[in-house]
Amino acid sequence: MLDALTVAVAVAAIALAAWCGFAAYRDQPTKDRHFIGMAVVTVLAFAQLVVGIVQLARGEKAHDGTAIFVSYLIGAFAAVPAAGFLSLAERTRWGSATVAAGAVVLAVLEVRLHDIWGG
Repeated sequence: MLDALTVAVAVAAIALAAWCGFAAYRDQPTKDRHFIGMAVVTVLAFAQLVVGIVQLARGEKAHDGTAIFVSYLIGAFAAVPAAGFLSLAERTRWGSATVAAGAVVLAVLEVRLHDIWGG
């Protein structure tokens, strides 16, 4: 797996978590600019999903198993969009807090993906 891409996704997720966490602290709901940030993080996670699947298709193996690796890839890809969708339903500060939590989950999933691949 590409370590640089994993680090980029994790750093972007942490930045999104801090940004949306600050918005929640200031009692603000998610705004359009937050959704643009979520889109950037989601595109990075999608790139990681594609790279991971391509590497598996080329015959490379995950250290802890292919099924769990693919499951974590899909979960990492879905974490931020799911949180963004939930924030649309909750148009208060808790919507921003939900996105911040989803971004923290993504950062943790990135660490776990690195471990599963054999890092």
